[in-house]
Amino acid sequence: MKKRIQRHVRVARYVFYRETLIDYREHFWTFVGSFIGIGLIGFINSEHFSAFDNLFLIGSFGASSVLVYGLINSPLAQPRNLIGGHLICALVGVSVHRLIPGELWLSSALAVSLSIVLMQATKTLHPPGGATALIANIGSEKIRNLGFLYVFNPVLSGVIILLLVALVFNNITSRRSYPRNKDWYKLWKRKYRQK
Repeated sequence: MKKRIQRHVRVARYVFYRETLIDYREHFWTFVGSFIGIGLIGFINSEHFSAFDNLFLIGSFGASSVLVYGLINSPLAQPRNLIGGHLICALVGVSVHRLIPGELWLSSALAVSLSIVLMQATKTLHPPGGATALIANIGSEKIRNLGFLYVFNPVLSGVIILLLVALVFNNITSRRSYPRNKDWYKLWKRKYRQK
């Protein structure tokens, strides 16, 4: 029995830690990229908005940073997913909130659920996008009052900043390469494939 438990512990350790154990140099670049990305969004926020407003920096950007700086080879971290996922979810979140403004539980559940399905259908699945849709419904009054402006600022502008920083810091060494599909921006190609 003791050997079985030890074996299960070894297997669990391999399964749980195999994906997260990266070369220490990777940890450095992950830190620098995420620090610069989130820091830049926060700096722009502090220069253009009062600290109380804090509209430019939303919680889902933290989760996106984990993907685009820490798990750069994940299909969920690719630019198409980062941009498309957040934009779709922001549009859905604002639309649902506009349609069902009085029932927070219903609008929140519907926004997140519709967002997931639309991201799946468009092959832009990005888990932090669900939080973007949710924030459009449960965020502060100032965020909810932005309406469809929420899609452009803070969502689109913040995502573009995260992507630009990721393109720089995830390609700064020969050991890191982002995005996996170097033709991700060629939307005009009919046979777009995400590698």
